[in-house]
Amino acid sequence: MSGDSPRGRILDVATRLFAELGYDGTSTRLIAEAAGLNIATVAYHVGNKRDLYLAVMERAHQRERAALEEATADLTPDAAGVLRLLDRYVDFCAANPDIPALWVHRWLSDASDVAHLENAYVQPLMEMVADAVAKAAGDDVDVEYLVWSVIWCTHGFARGGVLRGDGERHRMDDPSALIRFRAHMRRMVTATLGLST
Repeated sequence: MSGDSPRGRILDVATRLFAELGYDGTSTRLIAEAAGLNIATVAYHVGNKRDLYLAVMERAHQRERAALEEATADLTPDAAGVLRLLDRYVDFCAANPDIPALWVHRWLSDASDVAHLENAYVQPLMEMVADAVAKAAGDDVDVEYLVWSVIWCTHGFARGGVLRGDGERHRMDDPSALIRFRAHMRRMVTATLGLST
């Protein structure tokens, strides 16, 4: 968190609210109230709602990019390397649940007037990860769809979890659910790549 400065506090609150309610469901007034500030102070430090959203998404992208660059830098082109990359991505999403939530809202056409983020943020990361994973994959593996499958599953689990017999949704903040999810994803990736561990 970066809440030491007024701007940091505003961004922290806006991230949480955009992740929970989406861009379209969050007002600048709500962000200001949750941050304990007035709208003029929010505007002074960050700008209007669109500026605030862009700053939130930029910060989320920078965090995700740094994590993925670090995870792919030492990737070995074998099952162990790909599974380490998967584990690091799942760990990142578990530690930063607001980031998958922000993207899930975008999948549901939230903030549809801000159209450039996928090309600017998602595509370069996809290419970086797919290029790294492709070194361990056979020619018959659709690496792009494998990487997207990991993203879809991980973001869906982070946001929606699984419904169990107790009627509750169990997400990444449930240690036993996270263990089961990780094991399932590891089996899926290993089987798709045709690798042995």
